[in-house]
Amino acid sequence: MKKAVQRAVIGAAILAVASASYLAYDFGMIRFNHPSIKDYPIQGIDVSHHQGDIDWKKLAAQLNVRFAIMKATEGGDHKDTRFARNWQAAKEAGIVRGAYHFFTFCRPGREQAQNVLETVPNEQGTLPIAIDLEFVGNCDKIPTVEQLTAEVNAFLAEIRSTHPGKPIFYVTQEFFDLYLKGNESSFPDHYLWLRSVFKEPEQEKCGRWSIWQFADNGKVDGIEGPVDLNALCPTETGLAALFTETAGR
Repeated sequence: MKKAVQRAVIGAAILAVASASYLAYDFGMIRFNHPSIKDYPIQGIDVSHHQGDIDWKKLAAQLNVRFAIMKATEGGDHKDTRFARNWQAAKEAGIVRGAYHFFTFCRPGREQAQNVLETVPNEQGTLPIAIDLEFVGNCDKIPTVEQLTAEVNAFLAEIRSTHPGKPIFYVTQEFFDLYLKGNESSFPDHYLWLRSVFKEPEQEKCGRWSIWQFADNGKVDGIEGPVDLNALCPTETGLAALFTETAGR
């Protein structure tokens, strides 16, 4: 009986520590990754309507906000309510911009592409269209590899005439392992934007990834509350060309 009580007390203590650690991380009190500007000179953020009003001039004054990738669309008809103003304000502030589309598994790729074409301007000096591919926040459908590749290819075929650049695929490690790993040739050529909030990805000279999302609880001047933080792989050459004009910031 005594051992059972001891085990219960230990279990409760472990649970309490785990809960406290999660809350501390969730409120931005703990961050696992702190890549320096020296090692990762081009850093940025990704935002959506969840960040509310953003002071883009304050953001532009910070060395760790060289780019901003903002949510534009989701599925076949949802448009982020703050995309248009964020897109224009970031341009005026001199921050390199990009737009991302949250890809749902429950709408055909071509329908989703039309939503992007109606929403995202085709402008020089911007990052390629990013496609957010993940399970969190998605519908209940779990596509096969063949189903997903067919819909992603249909999506990109539809937007290619207006947005011809090599796309960016945002993925979690779980999603990468399930769909992209070993199946890269089934997808169009793309830049990889990898979420890894617990450890630094192996660089492999950017053969595997181009953008690293290293935190989702970052703090920056100009945004109230947490924001996702990202870094460009130091040896990435394709996307880095967009930052030559602002290298002196």
